[in-house]
Amino acid sequence: MNTSTPSPLELVLAFANTHADAGDRTERFTDAEGLTNWLGEVAWSGAEPARTVTDSDVVEARELRDALVTVLLSHSNDPATSDPAVRSAEAILDRAGDKCPVAVRLSGAEARLGPGCGGVSGAFAGVLAAATELALSGQWARIKACRNEPCHFAFFDRSKNTSAGYCSTQCSSQASMRAYRARKKETLAKSSPSSRTTE
Repeated sequence: MNTSTPSPLELVLAFANTHADAGDRTERFTDAEGLTNWLGEVAWSGAEPARTVTDSDVVEARELRDALVTVLLSHSNDPATSDPAVRSAEAILDRAGDKCPVAVRLSGAEARLGPGCGGVSGAFAGVLAAATELALSGQWARIKACRNEPCHFAFFDRSKNTSAGYCSTQCSSQASMRAYRARKKETLAKSSPSSRTTE
């Protein structure tokens, strides 16, 4: 079990990056064991006792994670992410926030947000609390998901003008090449004899 509490940025990125891609990253929320392991590594830090994780928790984790990634893709101005998809994702995040509200934690040294309940729902609320802290600090728009399909790796945009849309130059190059091939294919299709109408 992880003995240190992750920062808000670390927690949000760790949760968003539990999905599989075409490379080495595998799906972490395949079953109750996978979610339990992830919670032990990241979300249940310190002395958090073991909790029973159910199959419905796994379904909720994937739904919440995918909704978060959709919102982060909108931060990247992903052309494939439609407004209805973003609104649907935001509704899922809202429902998760209603299920276990975020609570204020005050001390003499700091003020922070945390989950208002325990268990798996509390762990999910912790992710939402971390995202809220990032928003309050003005960093939320810089938390993005890579536009390269199927990478969608969540990252912090450190560019001066907040214009990054890809997690790496490799993903940027892959997306550019894919767009170039699509344009070339479209041009060839338009110029082929079969695409012309006869008068």
